[in-house]
Amino acid sequence: MSKLQRLSAVLAIFAGLMFVSACTQQPEAPRFKLTDVTGASFGKDFTLTDHNGQRRTMADFKGKVVTVFFGFTHCPDVCPTTLGEMAQVMKELGKDADRLQVLFVTVDPERDTAEVLKRYVPAFHPAFLGMTGSAEDIARSAKEFKIIYQKQILPGGGYSVDHSAGTFILDGEGRLRLFAQYGVGAPALLHDIRLLMK
Repeated sequence: MSKLQRLSAVLAIFAGLMFVSACTQQPEAPRFKLTDVTGASFGKDFTLTDHNGQRRTMADFKGKVVTVFFGFTHCPDVCPTTLGEMAQVMKELGKDADRLQVLFVTVDPERDTAEVLKRYVPAFHPAFLGMTGSAEDIARSAKEFKIIYQKQILPGGGYSVDHSAGTFILDGEGRLRLFAQYGVGAPALLHDIRLLMK
């Protein structure tokens, strides 16, 4: 065998090894902009009533990416800002918007009846769903998603509700994958939701 033939054989073996190595490598994990909580032991399910009066669990949304945000309709800033960002995400998704379900879970069931939610939540986007239930239902769902909320009596009368601010994002299999802190902005949400849709 000539030197050239030996060199060709070595290069062929090397190329073959590189091919096998490439084939056996694990696919690269998605590069999320939000906090990756894949494998979390919480945020698995809820049983609540949507603003149309239908009892819902996570199983109802199988096949869709789902965002879950806990808030209340009298919220002056955090809640409308978050829903506004999600409305922008829906707009940017275009034809893929029907593969995303946005859920707004009230932490103020005393005032946020199904009728109130029906007026408030779809005003941001017609496909958004407001979720409510008994005080016990809400408390159970909040605990499942590690949400803290507390009624605060206002000096002039009435009350507000302090609550955790952040959005949970589940994949099409109903698995909690991401947590978005308040104020991350629509571009980061859009980027990661698109990754989950792939």
